Amino acid sequence: MNTSAVLVSVVDDDDSVRESLPDLLREFGLASEVFATPREFLRSACLDETKCLILDISMPCMSGPQLRRELLRRGHDISTIFITAHAEFASQPDMREGAVDCLVKPFSETALLGALTKSANFKVTPLA
Repeated sequence: MNTSAVLVSVVDDDDSVRESLPDLLREFGLASEVFATPREFLRSACLDETKCLILDISMPCMSGPQLRRELLRRGHDISTIFITAHAEFASQPDMREGAVDCLVKPFSETALLGALTKSANFKVTPLA
């Protein structure tokens, strides 16, 4: 992990998302860590360092919104961007509660950059 950059953690059960997002985040000047499950993230050493979470809404065992509520219960109010392959989830207020944004897969680099820029915790500076 690049400790000089802001850390964005990605929690998604989709291998392709976990493989592609770190490269894109690096292009934006951000460090990233990826997790296949919410429990994996909760057990990680990254919890206190994460400035933004990119969370899949629909995952087995614990959804993205459930993870966000658990983090808040534990005292971690981390800027959150939800992502989903199901457009109907993106418009449901209870799914989006407290989120910076909710992006529908596949989303563009511009959409992700816009969502990251909305975060009040850090500044995003694309390298391109």
